[in-house]
Amino acid sequence: MRRLLAAAILAATTLVTTGLTACSAPEPPRAAASSAAPAGPVTLPAPTGGRPVGSTVLHLTDASRPDPWDESMRARELRVTLWYPAEKRGGPPAPYMSPEEAELLLAGSGLAVTRAETLSGTRTHSVRDAGPAGRGLPLVVLSPGFTKPASTLTSLAEDLASRGYAVAAIDHTHESHATTLADGRVAGCLACDFSDDPGFRAGLVQGRAADVSFVLDRLAATYPGLIDLGRTGMAGQSIGGAAAVAAMVADPRVRAGIDLDGTTHARVPARGLSRPFLFLGTPEHVPGGPDHSWDRDWKALTGWRRWLVVAGAEHQTFTDIPLLADAIGLDPLPGMLPAARGAELTRAYVAAFFDLHLRGRRQPLLDGPSPRHPEVTFGPQ
Repeated sequence: MRRLLAAAILAATTLVTTGLTACSAPEPPRAAASSAAPAGPVTLPAPTGGRPVGSTVLHLTDASRPDPWDESMRARELRVTLWYPAEKRGGPPAPYMSPEEAELLLAGSGLAVTRAETLSGTRTHSVRDAGPAGRGLPLVVLSPGFTKPASTLTSLAEDLASRGYAVAAIDHTHESHATTLADGRVAGCLACDFSDDPGFRAGLVQGRAADVSFVLDRLAATYPGLIDLGRTGMAGQSIGGAAAVAAMVADPRVRAGIDLDGTTHARVPARGLSRPFLFLGTPEHVPGGPDHSWDRDWKALTGWRRWLVVAGAEHQTFTDIPLLADAIGLDPLPGMLPAARGAELTRAYVAAFFDLHLRGRRQPLLDGPSPRHPEVTFGPQ
């Protein structure tokens, strides 16, 4: 049940993601792209925290290593979007993505590029380059699914920032259909050409772990007062969730992690992983289900851990894509969790996890089933 709504954006996306999920279960029917006229731009759900949100884009270059996908690039260039509590409300809204990025994402996903302007016009709730408020903010790093831009996690990022977090979402260059670099060039998905190679998934998550460590180094140097790297967590969707495991194994600064419906590919050391970790996924990830990677890695988690399954969810439920379905021409399949409810549940459980483990605030929501959230079932503890 992993690729229901994402359908066409999973068309090319999932043609590659299919390899990344490594599931033996048959792929379900994809939702058809709608032939109706494009809907108007979508406004993302309002953040639930009490603080106004700002965002800015950082272009970072790691000269210590070449780009893993482009031999001509002797340094790894990354784009990072940083969300944070802002000093005040009001100001120019941050764009969701550029028209060129939207066109390339839709084309790469097998969708009509005529909807690019509608997609790029998605309305956010953050103010571009607003002055940041506060000091010593806990940090959450976000990593998107394969072929997806970091902007597809905007709703979650804005919500966390409104609750007092700094949020750094990484565009892993050449692993998305469109990443705008510092000089204005838009990099495509070179990694897509290698997705069937042996060891591709394991190499991909190790590369993302290196990206995360580099970004933490640069954030520490750039925002020494704003961000408290001693309270750093990470969440990722799909292969980004697998990258959260890899980053925690590689870098002890990542104190807590969440995998949002991602098959895991990082090797957990024999000694186990003692830092807190949350699996949050679709019914495909029930214990003993078609994806066995969580069963395997669950045994290696020796600290605080939770395994939660959301009834009616599909692979993209934990991203913005269901919220954008009408705008980009996707017809959701019957029985699927409504997009707004999926966003609400994702925000609630992700925030509860980080509030507990980065702020030390008790969270009864994570203790067991909740009558307010009947879609969420708890696996083994």
